[in-house]
Amino acid sequence: MEIRWDIFLIIAGSALVTFIPRVLPLMVLSRMNIPDWGMRWLHYVPIAVMAALIGQELLVKGNNLTPIMSNLELFAALPTFLVAIFTRSLMGTVVVGILSMMLLRYFF
Repeated sequence: MEIRWDIFLIIAGSALVTFIPRVLPLMVLSRMNIPDWGMRWLHYVPIAVMAALIGQELLVKGNNLTPIMSNLELFAALPTFLVAIFTRSLMGTVVVGILSMMLLRYFF
């Protein structure tokens, strides 16, 4: 099998571009003492990112807001969200989400 240098350089460059933004902040921040207010602020970053991703996926289709009454994904997200909150089970949440969406698509 022949190694093509252009493909190798693309893969190596992609690895570097992925590696730098993940490792560089970790290296810099591991040597710093972050104040308590900064740690409290950083605590909410994963929640905000997840809410933005889920909100856009549930409410927007092709640059337009989806009408609530025709939004099956939103209706499937409600029991899924409740299972996630009350059980804290990733497997249960995924199963309820898949079953909810399957049943909604079957009946509507």
